[in-house]
Amino acid sequence: MTTRLQEPYLAGRTALVTGAAGGLGQAISRRLAALGAHVVLGDIDGSRLHELAGSISEQGGEAVKSVFDVSDSRAVRAAFAQMGPVEILVNNAGICPLTPADEIDESEWDEVLAVNLKGAFLCTQAALPGLRAAGWGRVVNISSLAGQMGGIAVGVHYAASKSGLLGMTKAFARILAPSGVTVNSIAPGTLDSGLTDAWPESLRQELEAKTTLGRFVEPDEVAATVAFLCSPLAATITGATIDVNGGMLMR
Repeated sequence: MTTRLQEPYLAGRTALVTGAAGGLGQAISRRLAALGAHVVLGDIDGSRLHELAGSISEQGGEAVKSVFDVSDSRAVRAAFAQMGPVEILVNNAGICPLTPADEIDESEWDEVLAVNLKGAFLCTQAALPGLRAAGWGRVVNISSLAGQMGGIAVGVHYAASKSGLLGMTKAFARILAPSGVTVNSIAPGTLDSGLTDAWPESLRQELEAKTTLGRFVEPDEVAATVAFLCSPLAATITGATIDVNGGMLMR
């Protein structure tokens, strides 16, 4: 049997995108809303969420904001209690300091792991009852090329947190498979987004030169991969990591 996509194929589904205020989070949120999902925009930056929700609404989509800190277990539980069950969870929230390894102090290490890794765990854990009850679901973790090869410019703590996401993806994929829920990771290369705008131009040029395609990854390209993993076409893909890196790492 051939599966064909009928847009909007996410109509009636509720999706939570964490880190929705950032460049990649905005692209993912817009793509899921365009596919018919009711999108909950999760972020700690409420002002930017308000603007994003209004923009999605103007384009005919459905989006509401939910202001919370993914690294705070009480805040996560309160947010899920308010938003209700979600069937699609995109763990995108993350921070990326460029601090050299010998200058990272304990508090910065803890903060990066708390947001990037613990935050994804807390949100997935909170989503479990709704996913199991629905009997269908998609969890997509936004990891990184740095989690696969140690990173080139990013901090050791960032690379460690993104590597941890890959292991957590496989663990939850096994746990949730009997409930009809798939869990996958996307590992983007360097993104041409707000996160890298402040990087020195010399560093940006160096990284672009190391990319086979000779350019950074666009947020919309990652958003398209999220949309694919949430589609019927990806129904048997789980526990996988999808590379979107411009050829910087080939496996």
